[in-house]
Amino acid sequence: MSHPQAQRALISSILAFAWCFAIWSLYAAVGLELAADLEFSATQYGLLVSAPILTGALLRFPAGLLTQTTDPRAMWMWLMVLLIPALLLLPYAQSLLSLLTLGLWLGLSGASFTLGIQYVSAFYPPSQQGTVMGLFGTGNAGAALSLFLVPQLTKWELPVSIGAVYAILTTFVLLFFYLYSPAMTQNKTSVVTTVEEASEHCLMSSLQLLKDIRLWRFSLYYYFVFGSFLALLLWLPHYYMQAYQLSASDAMTFTLFFVVTSSMARALGGWLADQYGGRAVNWSVFWICLICLFILSYPPTSLVIHGIEKEVVLEININIWLFTVLIFVIGIAQGLGRASVFRTLYDYYPEQLGAAGGMVAAIGALGGCTLPLIFGLSQDLLGIHTACFMVLYGVLALCMILMFFANQQQLYQRELSLARAHNFLLDDDA
Repeated sequence: MSHPQAQRALISSILAFAWCFAIWSLYAAVGLELAADLEFSATQYGLLVSAPILTGALLRFPAGLLTQTTDPRAMWMWLMVLLIPALLLLPYAQSLLSLLTLGLWLGLSGASFTLGIQYVSAFYPPSQQGTVMGLFGTGNAGAALSLFLVPQLTKWELPVSIGAVYAILTTFVLLFFYLYSPAMTQNKTSVVTTVEEASEHCLMSSLQLLKDIRLWRFSLYYYFVFGSFLALLLWLPHYYMQAYQLSASDAMTFTLFFVVTSSMARALGGWLADQYGGRAVNWSVFWICLICLFILSYPPTSLVIHGIEKEVVLEININIWLFTVLIFVIGIAQGLGRASVFRTLYDYYPEQLGAAGGMVAAIGALGGCTLPLIFGLSQDLLGIHTACFMVLYGVLALCMILMFFANQQQLYQRELSLARAHNFLLDDDA
C-alpha cells in the first residue's frame, strides 16, 4: 500500500522537478540569440549550452549520497533558493566567460532529479516504483516550458528581464512545494544517529557503488537514453536552423514537439518496465534508436552513375518531415528507456536507490554536457550537419555490445549454477 500522502508528494515533486528542469535547460532557449549576437562557432555554442548540464551532472552523485542521511525535501527547497540570485544576474552576462559562470551556477537545478527520486520513492511500495518513477520523470517536459516561454517573453517586451521573470516563478514554485508537499517522517534507506556515522555511511556507500561494474553498465545505458535526450534538446534548435534554414521560433517549435513527446513517454516506460521488465524495454529501445540513427547519420549525398548513354544522378537527402518523424521516434524510445533504467535500478539497489540513482543520473547527465561539445567539434572538423547523429550511433552501438555480453555472462552463470545443483558439474572440493 502506498503512503496516504503519496499523491501530494508525487504532484508537488513533478511540478518542482519540471520547473527545475526548465531552469536547467534555459540556455537551450536563450542560447540561439546569444550565439548569434556574440557570433559563436558551433564549438562555442556547444560549450555554452553544456555549462549548466556539467554542474548538474557532477552534483547528482553527491546529492544521492546525502539523501541517504539528509531530508531530500529540505535539500530541494534550499537548492531552489540558491537558483534565484543566478537568475537575477543573468541579464548582466555579456561575454562567454560570464555566461559560462552563470550557466555553471544555474546547473545546480540538475541535482533536483536525484533529490526527487529519493523523496517520491519513499511514499510508494516496490510494485509501483517503475510507474511512479516514470510519472515523476515527465518533469523532463520542463525543458519544453522554457522553449515555449522564452520566445513569448521576448515578444511581449516586458519591463523586466527573462531572468527576473524566472526568479519570480521560482519563488512561487518554492512556496507551493513548501506548503503542499508532505514531510518525510523517516529516512527510507537508513537511520544514522551521529555525524560520524553519517560520514562513514556515505563514504562506504560511494566506494562500494564505484566498484560495481553492473552499475557502471547501467550508467552507460542512461548516458544514451538521458544524456543524448539532453544533448538533442540543446542541439536541435541549432540543427534545424542550419540544416533546414528555419527561423528561431520554428526551430523551437519542432524541438518543443520532440521534448514533450519524449517526456510524456517516460510514464509509459515505467509501466512497461513494471509489466515486462526493464531489460526487455531497454533492448527494444536500443534497436529502435539504432535503426533511426543509421538513417539520420547519412549526410545529403549526390551519386553520379555513368551509364552507357547518359549519366544518372541520384540525390539522397532527408527532408524536414522525415527527419522530424525519425527524431520523434527516437524521443519516444528514449523516454521509455529512461524510466526502464531506473526501474531496473530499484530491482538491484532498493536500499541504496539515492546513491545508485545519483551515480547513474550523474553519468547520464554528463552525456548532456559532453555530447553537445562533441557535436560542435565533429561538425567543425567534418563540415557536415549529420555528424552529431554519427556520434550518437557510435555511443549506442557501444551500449548494445556491452548489454549483449553482460546478458550472455548472466545466462552462463545461471546455467552453471543449475548444472551444479543437479550434479552435472562437481564443486572443486568434491
